[in-house]
Amino acid sequence: MSDGAAWSPVVGEYSPKEMTGGEAFVAQLIEEGVVDVFGIPGVQLDWAVEPLRVAANRINFVVTRHEQAASYMADGYARTTGREGVCMVVPGPGMLNALAGLSTAYACSSRVLFVAGQIPSPTIGKGFGMLHEIPDQSGILKSLTKWHGIARRVEDVPAIVHQAFVELRSGHPRPVAIELPPDILQGRAEVAILPRAEAAPLAPPQDAVTEAAKLLAEARFPVIYAGGGAAAAGAGDAVKALAEALQAPVVMTEGGRGTLSDAHPLALVSLGGRAVLPHADVVLVAGSRFVDAVAKPTHSAEGTRFIYLNVAADHMAAPRQPGLAIQGDVHLGVEGILAALPARDRPSRAEQVASVKQWCDGQISAIQPQHGFMRALRASMADDDILVSELTQLGYYSNIAFPILAPRSFVTPGYQGSLGYGFNTALGAAHGNRGRRTVSISGDGGFGWGIQELSTVARDQLDISIVVFVDGKFGNVQRIQKRTFGVEFATDLVNPDYATLAAAYGIPSAEVDTPEALEERLVAAKAKGGPMLIAVRVGEMPSPWALIHPFVPPASPPPPNPLGEPAAI
Repeated sequence: MSDGAAWSPVVGEYSPKEMTGGEAFVAQLIEEGVVDVFGIPGVQLDWAVEPLRVAANRINFVVTRHEQAASYMADGYARTTGREGVCMVVPGPGMLNALAGLSTAYACSSRVLFVAGQIPSPTIGKGFGMLHEIPDQSGILKSLTKWHGIARRVEDVPAIVHQAFVELRSGHPRPVAIELPPDILQGRAEVAILPRAEAAPLAPPQDAVTEAAKLLAEARFPVIYAGGGAAAAGAGDAVKALAEALQAPVVMTEGGRGTLSDAHPLALVSLGGRAVLPHADVVLVAGSRFVDAVAKPTHSAEGTRFIYLNVAADHMAAPRQPGLAIQGDVHLGVEGILAALPARDRPSRAEQVASVKQWCDGQISAIQPQHGFMRALRASMADDDILVSELTQLGYYSNIAFPILAPRSFVTPGYQGSLGYGFNTALGAAHGNRGRRTVSISGDGGFGWGIQELSTVARDQLDISIVVFVDGKFGNVQRIQKRTFGVEFATDLVNPDYATLAAAYGIPSAEVDTPEALEERLVAAKAKGGPMLIAVRVGEMPSPWALIHPFVPPASPPPPNPLGEPAAI
């Protein structure tokens, strides 16, 4: 291994140079612009970790206490910064521990590079019982990524890493994985570092873009339905300009929130979609799968025309209604539609959308105490501070009720619904966004998945408020059991004393039980900076599910559509 004086990665130096596979790996990461790697060292990775030590002034190696945290942190980092998140774990049990984070990144179309160690190359697939060996590790990784590569020679390492970034910066933004056997990391060869992979978003067909512009120009009541693909593509400004040109309400999914600020006069959450979609004669579905949680189309009505703009062809096919399918990057597609749109003055729909917002607010504010706690969170945060939700009552509620005022400032687990993802993911957001406050909201159940990462928070002094809502239960499991069976079972939790726990790590803490007290503590924590753990004592809460999912029957009839009955289309 080079001693550091003999080896130093130089960006822009592409002539072949003798180095180890581990040095080539780190040099190519630096060339690709990576500045943070989340992971845990281990024997199969020693010859990759040593070059990270040598290059510590170029790459920050953030060591976690569990591999699951490493992959979740890479995901949170990627989705809030717009840069690729990188995690690195040992093979076998280390890789398996990190798969929950990888599956969440896959579900949420997150740009994550998952680096896994391997057993020695000559033993792969032989079943010799090598340390950390599992059957077909590569096959497991392939099932949760859009692309996978394994280094077979030292000379191949830069190309494998480079191709990973080509995949991350083109097509569907999903995670990729590479495997690095220890003999390849330790081996030496003449190796050439490759120039940085450039972003190459998929350009949509111009004829389809022109046709979409014509449909929208002729529409009586167009609606834009913006999903996670719009947010991932950074399409907010383009969607805003198109919406204003069309005076089209913009309905944002859970993953699409932040595409427009909720303060914009045309912006609506998914609940508002229930009011405007029945009136729409043309719907532009931008970067959304457009199916609900039971695999039914989000909206279907005879006579409505649909335009599907998505980088993934399978997200525009049945069971959705037939429509104009445009495969391509959402940002490029929306910009193209806007450019092709004939100039035309349209009457403002701000008043109508305001009535829908009021209709939504009336239903949302009735959910207490969740509404009070959400107001406390929002009042204590800057517009671009980051909220990371969880599978907890406040987390579910935040999907429709927490006002999102800036892009990349709201993170959810998407359809993966990964209990325990939130706190770990928030740490990645905090690492990648120094200068922005991150707020993590968890229940006591989900927080238990990552409680050991308080060590990481204490070491790195992250600018994060850790809010844990404590009721001593797996609350949503309890609710479902009681509704379905009339009893509850296996839902009780034994929790630590959170003040003592925080003190053990030297982290300030507080315990509150009202929205007013929570807001006071959050404001003080933000002013002070650094971490703070706040335990919020709560009881059983009313269900917001009927407002989140239209297939869930409401406890009482919803108020009538503020736009009236749909006109004949």
